[in-house]
Amino acid sequence: MKRAAVFYWLIGIVIAAITIATAFYLDDMVRDLIGRHQNATMRNFMRNVSLYGDWPSHFALGLILLGIAWRRHSKKWMLIFLSMLVAMASAGVASTVIKRAIPRARPSVKSELQWGGPRFSTKYHAFPSGHVAASTAFFGVLIFVRRRVGLPCLPIPILIGFSRMYLGAHYLSDVVCAAVLGILCAALVWRFMLRDSTDYRSLIIDDRHDAAQNSKV
Repeated sequence: MKRAAVFYWLIGIVIAAITIATAFYLDDMVRDLIGRHQNATMRNFMRNVSLYGDWPSHFALGLILLGIAWRRHSKKWMLIFLSMLVAMASAGVASTVIKRAIPRARPSVKSELQWGGPRFSTKYHAFPSGHVAASTAFFGVLIFVRRRVGLPCLPIPILIGFSRMYLGAHYLSDVVCAAVLGILCAALVWRFMLRDSTDYRSLIIDDRHDAAQNSKV
């Protein structure tokens, strides 16, 4: 591994550690703040965000995009959309395993036992947020591959994370840790499925060619 790559990984780990520690510190403050600003209209909106922001909607979107790429005979985009689905599935499996291994009561659960409890009870599946992990991994691959397309999608997992906190399903740290997990899954999938792929390299060449043409205009 190149020194530059190691340096960037170390910087990323430090930033992630600081962000996670800050999120745990702010958990109760954010929960109480959100609890004081509840209203029926916003709750209904956030319920819909959580409903349509779950993995089945992302899976359906990925299949539709994969089908479009197949119809257009675009191998590079087929590989990208397939990678997005793989990253999402990986994050979903990982978050489920963590939920069972480290049960955490949801903010809405009235219990003195915040950590621990029944491993198979959804009331103790707060850590991490499966919604956020899956969505971040899904769009994270797109950000790694093509930032100008992926970055505009970034508000989607952010809004999903806020909806989960607003509904009392997760703490801030659950959402932040889920986002880190999703980014990690996206990075691994990008590294092993895309970075060394000929089709992916052709996409990078096309992007550079388009950028060069635009600069001439």
